Amino acid sequence: MNIDEFNALEPEAAAAVLRPALDIPRWSDEIIAARPFGTVEELLEASRTAAEPLTETEIEQALAHHPRIGDRAEGTSAEAGLSRSEQSAIDPDDAELQRELRERNIAYEERFGRVFLIRAAGRSPAQILDALEERMRHQPEHELQVVAEQLRQIATLRLEGLLTA
Repeated sequence: MNIDEFNALEPEAAAAVLRPALDIPRWSDEIIAARPFGTVEELLEASRTAAEPLTETEIEQALAHHPRIGDRAEGTSAEAGLSRSEQSAIDPDDAELQRELRERNIAYEERFGRVFLIRAAGRSPAQILDALEERMRHQPEHELQVVAEQLRQIATLRLEGLLTA
């Protein structure tokens, strides 16, 4: 889909396009209200600040759609396909990597009460593990801000793919 086609969509259809990128209605609503966009880059720029700041409830709702790092998203939805693609550097057959990810994911979830989220696209397994370890040292309030930023980075990458494919 190109930017002109996105601009021409009815609000419900535009929201359906945006949902796989970041399923936060307030975020989608603000982007839809800001149309028309002249370029994909203008839309991406709007996506980086829409619904700022994201609330803790919105973050938790968005996280419900993200599998653990190392787990393969199930299903045939656009979101599941995007997640699988983003985590393509993580080999599901690497038993040692899977064990380490599982242990660190559990430790993170016990500390913060939510799934660990990182923009995995373009990162190696070692970079992901290092980030997971580093973020375990964050205070909960700071980590919530980091998660919100990761959601925005993921949304931007997904939107770029959806609107330039």
